[in-house]
Amino acid sequence: MGHPRKARKQYDTPSHPWNADRIKQENKLVQKYGLKNKKEVWKAETMVKRYRRDARELLGMSSEHNSTERQQLLNHLISIGVLPENAKLEDVLDLTVEDVLRRRLQTVVHRKGLAYTAKEARVFVVHGHIAMNNRKIDSPSYLVKRGEEELIGYYPGSAVIKLKIPETPKKEKPKKEKPRRDSYRGRGRRNRR
Repeated sequence: MGHPRKARKQYDTPSHPWNADRIKQENKLVQKYGLKNKKEVWKAETMVKRYRRDARELLGMSSEHNSTERQQLLNHLISIGVLPENAKLEDVLDLTVEDVLRRRLQTVVHRKGLAYTAKEARVFVVHGHIAMNNRKIDSPSYLVKRGEEELIGYYPGSAVIKLKIPETPKKEKPKKEKPRRDSYRGRGRRNRR
């Protein structure tokens, strides 16, 4: 038992800290989804590991109680949008980290076009510019449930609404020719002879 105000870690750290392939893969995910740090990747990996572990246990057992637990696990994964509607328990074993990262509020905001980049989406969420059903959500790691995507938009009265003007095509400025530099110019003192 720990202290009630200090929550336990929600992730497992990698077993080997200096694996180059793993580090490259994590860096790609951090860049692609605009994550703050690798802890967020590890949280998603831990979620996937737990879901897969539960699915393996349920596939190995057979009983009446087991069938209800199977359905509960499937319903949970379908409701958070990680699995499709017609998924089977075997599909849980094929889950990847990206399946979980795609359901984060930050990623959904970026995919909906409310922000130009994933990093900008994170800033908008943290600063309170994004709302779901006119209710402010300031956690970029919030897992968006199935059907909630349509409810996501800007918070009413947010300063971002005023700044986000539909883009007009920019006119290209004619390029000016640069004046030619003298051969004497740009040389140091020693080369002036």
